[in-house]
Amino acid sequence: MIICKTPLRISLFGGGTDFPIWFKKNKGMTISFTINKYCYLSMRTLPDLFPFKYRLRYFVNETTNNLSQIKHPSIKAILKKYHKSPSGLEIVHSSDIPGLSGLGSSSAFTVSMLNLIHRYHNISLNKKQLVNKCIEIEHNILKESSGYQDQYACTYGGFNFINYNKNKININSLKINKKNLKNLISNSILVYSGIQRKSEIIEKDKIKNMNDNNRKLHKILEITNEAKSIFESNLNYNIRSIGNLLNESWKYKRELSKFVSNSKIDQLYNFGLENGAIGGKLLGAGGGGYILFLTDNEKNQKKLIKKLDKKVYFKFSIDQMGTQIL
Repeated sequence: MIICKTPLRISLFGGGTDFPIWFKKNKGMTISFTINKYCYLSMRTLPDLFPFKYRLRYFVNETTNNLSQIKHPSIKAILKKYHKSPSGLEIVHSSDIPGLSGLGSSSAFTVSMLNLIHRYHNISLNKKQLVNKCIEIEHNILKESSGYQDQYACTYGGFNFINYNKNKININSLKINKKNLKNLISNSILVYSGIQRKSEIIEKDKIKNMNDNNRKLHKILEITNEAKSIFESNLNYNIRSIGNLLNESWKYKRELSKFVSNSKIDQLYNFGLENGAIGGKLLGAGGGGYILFLTDNEKNQKKLIKKLDKKVYFKFSIDQMGTQIL
């Protein structure tokens, strides 16, 4: 049995500028980090004793003798392209966080699946090759409407800024010192909106509105550059400045599509700001999932947690490793 562990991610700034329809004409940039919450995927040869060739377990169970009958789109596409063996397979998925939550779980799954099938066939891939294969599956084969940041973040791990342009994409570690990083993470908390959503409708609407969103995406880029400068400056780093930029970025993000926010999300966002948070934003495409809230000190975070009462929330630390075969 082979097991792959791939981290989920938190996108802080720049979401929307990582869409190829945008950065192939303009530049793009995102700032994100991976967290110690993971997608786990295991794969093993299924013995001939079973009356089926493929057994898949994720949020449903599938058994079939025919690849073309597999319902999970990512598993089906990857096995069709890369499983060059007559052997049957059992593939089992589990995750620390439920899917459809805005934490990049879809790409974490695809990265894990690609990592596993190549290791199963004794093929070694570096992280750049793994990212490219993930983008090929999600964009060229499955025709998903998404950006490129999740594939890079989940594969590489760590706290990164990613530059996108027509000819090249570069991922670099953010040069934030340990004290400021500890301050950022200790003042961060993820709160669940109570809404699971599929991102495809939202992302398609953003793409449809791309011309109208030109000014907003340029503003998001400006905010991302400003945030990078603050993160990497020992003298000018200020948690309140980051909180203000999160709020400003969220303002523009929610205008990219009418599906990004709703009354329930707006109420939760305002609730956080009224009860100790200095900034926040909804993660992922929008429409549901988790809101990241930032406080400026331990006292205000305790106040926020107390006010959350029975709402689902969690703390986290940064994952530095990216996807791994265990």
